[in-house]
Amino acid sequence: MAVDGCGQCCKILLVIFNIIFAVVGFAMLGLGLWLRFSSQTRGFFDIDLNTQSFIIGVVVLIAVGALMLLVAILGHCGLCNESRSTLGVFSGFLGLLCGAEIAAGILAYVNKDAVVQNLSEFYKTIYLQYLNKRDPSQAVTLRIFHNALNCCGIGGMLEPFVRDTCPEKSEIWDVLKTSSCLTAISNLFDSNAPVVLGSFIGIAVLLIVGLICSAILSAALKKSSQPQYLSTNYVF
Repeated sequence: MAVDGCGQCCKILLVIFNIIFAVVGFAMLGLGLWLRFSSQTRGFFDIDLNTQSFIIGVVVLIAVGALMLLVAILGHCGLCNESRSTLGVFSGFLGLLCGAEIAAGILAYVNKDAVVQNLSEFYKTIYLQYLNKRDPSQAVTLRIFHNALNCCGIGGMLEPFVRDTCPEKSEIWDVLKTSSCLTAISNLFDSNAPVVLGSFIGIAVLLIVGLICSAILSAALKKSSQPQYLSTNYVF
């Protein structure tokens, strides 16, 4: 059945929305599976860490990625078949994701000190275990931290133990500016907490737009499925 006007515009927007959703979901799922089963990181699931932040993060990454792929598939099926029931399920999942995004953003903002502490404890655990074992998987994690935060170990520019995992710098001024990763983690959340909250809320707004488009399209499909009666005027 054909829809026009707002219904057709919403249908096009939902197609674009589902493509983006599927790509992001596939990327998150792929990254989570790689972190879980890669030979470089699989060891984290077999060793005793003082914090379970890494494992929980990987599990959440896989779950969210799979859920986003499911939502994208439901949305695609609903659009292709113009099924109001499938679009209803799609809208329900969007509503859940929207609520989860807002809740996660608020919790991350309110509990930023706890997040900083957990992430710092995780880093210190990997740092100390790398000093004892020199495990390549732990070196990969340290390099991720060091390159993402532009830091080096616990000692910063004076770090003597994990220098091989730190970013290479040719300028002496850049070396002098290198900070401890514990300081970098704290500064990251202190300075960027509003940005993180805004990012979560921004994603939630996009989900709300998708939810509204789905509702408009569903109403348009309902209207187009109703029988059209032609009035006939008789002239005597």
